[in-house]
Amino acid sequence: MSYSVGQVSAFAGVTVRTLHHYDKAGLLSPSERSPAGYRLYGDADLARLQQILFYRELGFPLDEIAAIFKESQANAVEHLRARQRQLSEEIARLQRLAEVAERAIEVQQTGVSLTPQERFEVFGEITFDLSYATEAEQKWAHSEGQREAMARAAAHTKEDWRRLMGEATAWRAELLAAFDDGEPVNGERAMDLAEEHRLHISRWFTTCPPDMHRRIADDFAADPRAFALVVPPSQQRPGLAAYTCKAVHANAARHAGGPTDSEEHR
Repeated sequence: MSYSVGQVSAFAGVTVRTLHHYDKAGLLSPSERSPAGYRLYGDADLARLQQILFYRELGFPLDEIAAIFKESQANAVEHLRARQRQLSEEIARLQRLAEVAERAIEVQQTGVSLTPQERFEVFGEITFDLSYATEAEQKWAHSEGQREAMARAAAHTKEDWRRLMGEATAWRAELLAAFDDGEPVNGERAMDLAEEHRLHISRWFTTCPPDMHRRIADDFAADPRAFALVVPPSQQRPGLAAYTCKAVHANAARHAGGPTDSEEHR
């Protein structure tokens, strides 16, 4: 059965111009012509076109494809092996670039300029969700506090992060103990822990007045990704995020001179 150039173009997914180019390059000349002189492709031509498209997909230039067609099967395999090595090297190069890009994104969005190994050593189970970091960056884009926090975080050394995370780990242990002991959210112990967290933010990132601390705590209660930056999922308890949020609100009210035992804080 024979097919016109238009038909071949349609079901092979190539342009008529491409087929004409393959013909002029000596790669694929139709085996027949219609009485009116139009190109007609047979089954063998279609099989050859399939081979051409296969090699093109692998990135072979047309002159090399022509050379492969002229050589033995063994030489064709060598060409494929060489191309496989090139593609493997290119994949490795692109993977390295992707890792560099990912790290650059993390530095921009989380402010943490550590290698993956250093990050694991310092942060352990605490991970940075880039989707949350992106949303937070957009949410607080016009906040001077956010800009200051990102700048200071990016300037922290590995030793700074060790000290920071050491403080956070000790604080977290106290928070979990208070929660497990049933300490009221508006009790001195819970509110003192909330205050310690507020001062930790001010010390390491940006000045954190009570109003800002309340907004941060609201994110803890509303978004598991935010609370995971404070307590890793393996250490969380049901209700712990809400407990932390309420303790922060109680502490903020204490600083403002307002009541700390209102219903919303119980």
